[in-house]
Amino acid sequence: MMRLIRQAEEKDAGRISEIRVFCYRMNFYPIFRDDAFYFREMQVNAVMQEVMEALSEMYVYDDGAVKGYVRIQGNEIVQLFVEPVLQGRGIGAALLQFALEKGCTWLWALEKNERAVRFYQRYGFRLTGEKKPEEDTTEYLVRLSR
Repeated sequence: MMRLIRQAEEKDAGRISEIRVFCYRMNFYPIFRDDAFYFREMQVNAVMQEVMEALSEMYVYDDGAVKGYVRIQGNEIVQLFVEPVLQGRGIGAALLQFALEKGCTWLWALEKNERAVRFYQRYGFRLTGEKKPEEDTTEYLVRLSR
């Protein structure tokens, strides 16, 4: 089988930024309802600088088009996002499996992002009971480990 996941490159930064912006709006805007952040600050060009600085930690799912990515720091999954219109097609599962093969064993997820928490639980992650506040909000992140 052709390997669809590869190290992110500079040419991927725009697409990774797009995916992140769309996923943040789809997954987090309904929880936070912060128009200023999600529709003024959270712009592809603004996110791209951060993506460029983190490319060495990122891997993309690319089957001719970049459809998702995972960001890994040590044994932590820092971000895993799939283009919203392509979710449910195994792309996230492939990225997660890749991260597990790289030695990842834990992550933080937004407590109210129940869909994400269920996704990770389907792949053997368990809530540890550890929580921390999401920066500058009243919401919490929960830790999941394998």
